[in-house]
Amino acid sequence: MITCYLKYVIDPYQLEAFEHYGKLWIPLVEKFGGQHHGYFLPSEGANNIAMAMFTFPSLAAYESYRQQSMSDPECIAAFKLAEDKKFILNYERSFLRPVFGDRDR
Repeated sequence: MITCYLKYVIDPYQLEAFEHYGKLWIPLVEKFGGQHHGYFLPSEGANNIAMAMFTFPSLAAYESYRQQSMSDPECIAAFKLAEDKKFILNYERSFLRPVFGDRDR
């Protein structure tokens, strides 16, 4: 299992556009076999930082999703929205693995 963590620097004056973008991607990730954990938008503190997390069964499954997303019409439309509106100024992508408690005790 691998979780993709995205940290975005966004244009705080386009928060609604970024929220719409996030709502587009949640079902798209799930369409390709991932489990989306949501987008997290600024509330208190910095007004230009947002985050998202989603999980795939493996890094190979994530890579398959990335390849498929490049030719999927809905994904292409979401990419184009971000490019046209320019509400994402920068982003960082990290991959994490979960640690679970000892269930055998």
